Amino acid sequence: QVHLAESGGGLVQAGGSLRLSCAASGRTFSSSTMGWFRQAPGKEREFVAAISWNSGRTSYGDSAKGRFTISRDNAKNTVYLQMNSLKPEDTAVYYCAADARIGSSYVATGVREYDYWGQGTQVTVSS
Repeated sequence: QVHLAESGGGLVQAGGSLRLSCAASGRTFSSSTMGWFRQAPGKEREFVAAISWNSGRTSYGDSAKGRFTISRDNAKNTVYLQMNSLKPEDTAVYYCAADARIGSSYVATGVREYDYWGQGTQVTVSS
């Protein structure tokens, strides 16, 4: 099993930056693809970014390209999402997710392709 815990959310002014962290515990973290998703009230959960176990592959949703950067530090069992140039439409609960498939280079982008989820951290961007 993998346990995920997000942190780093908060209130930020439009144009500002936040860095989210996801601390993972469990044997599979270092060899698991990790993703970030977000969900605003009344909306579907949306793919933001994902990174392979060895950081060799990344993928970004259209809304994140050019503004957000995903990274990971396997030695610290942590994945990060650096968010720059934040906009009010980025306001959502941000979730960290882990793909249970071990050692795969495939970077999943679908909600149903991930097996473990954190509790989420709220990001609010004011205008």
